[in-house]
Amino acid sequence: MSRKPVQAREGEKGRLEILFDKPQLLGRLFGEFDRNLVAIENRLGVYIAARGGKLQIEGEAGAIAQARDVLTGLYNRLVQGQEIDAGLIDGVIAMSNEPTLDGIVRSDSGMGGTSVMIRTRKKTIVPRSPTQIRYMERLAQDDLIFALGPAGTGKTYLAVAQAVQQLIAGSVDRLILSRPAVEAGERLGFLPGDMKEKVDPYLRPLYDALYDMLPNEQVERRIASGEIEIAPIAFMRGRTLSDAFVILDEAQNTTPAQMKMFLTRFGQNSRMVVCGDPKQIDLPNPSQSGLADAVAKLSGIDGISMVRFGAGDVVRHPIVGKIVEAYEGPDNRYE
Repeated sequence: MSRKPVQAREGEKGRLEILFDKPQLLGRLFGEFDRNLVAIENRLGVYIAARGGKLQIEGEAGAIAQARDVLTGLYNRLVQGQEIDAGLIDGVIAMSNEPTLDGIVRSDSGMGGTSVMIRTRKKTIVPRSPTQIRYMERLAQDDLIFALGPAGTGKTYLAVAQAVQQLIAGSVDRLILSRPAVEAGERLGFLPGDMKEKVDPYLRPLYDALYDMLPNEQVERRIASGEIEIAPIAFMRGRTLSDAFVILDEAQNTTPAQMKMFLTRFGQNSRMVVCGDPKQIDLPNPSQSGLADAVAKLSGIDGISMVRFGAGDVVRHPIVGKIVEAYEGPDNRYE
């Protein structure tokens, strides 16, 4: 791929041409009815014209450079066999705004290896925000990670993806997914059905993430064999979880006693990820959140990572990030 550099200075109008060397990928790059190009135009305030394998970008010089980096990043993903969707485009644009990244091209060169890429049976997952890059690096390296932040930032989804990758590779023997059911007391007796029918609705997000990573029949087979276990946190009591990748979701709704019980299940050759939104506590007494208590007690301890997401890291529909920002302020980090 060759480029003609922009000769205009920052703030001036300019023009840039990009020539792509794999024209067979351009239909997927542009999107149906050029919707990907239109999305970039609308977000960055540039004009993009496609002629054969060449794109011409016009607008303010800084916006042109950003559009170039976004298109280059998307194109490189297609070359690597990945797919493009609206969420990825928003994520790449957001990452190109990150002042410490020097544009998406540099971060792409760093994303060529597995340290910031997760491969599962059904898809290859790449980071969609700068914080996701740091989180995925921690997932690949650390034994105990706390992921704190609002809904839609990929905390649990990426943890499940990393767990599935390690299960497939044989690095761990079991994948254990847990979350509090109903509320911290887990009073389920009034609900109809057996225990599985009572708790499954509260564990459904974990099932959904699994089915996104593995073929349905593999999920069912691995659950039946015990390789994958999905259960309320109360089921963890009295166990030692060795050779396992263990994920606790919705951790803000645990009590300090439950959190201590869960963390002390840690066994040999195990990995643990604790995910939660400290600002969405459903306990009768929010000040008694086990997640907040654990973060206060364990911050700064060697071997324990704290990854904090903010509203700017939301990778769902763009309006979700705006909603989080409206409630909590612009990019309010979860300190």
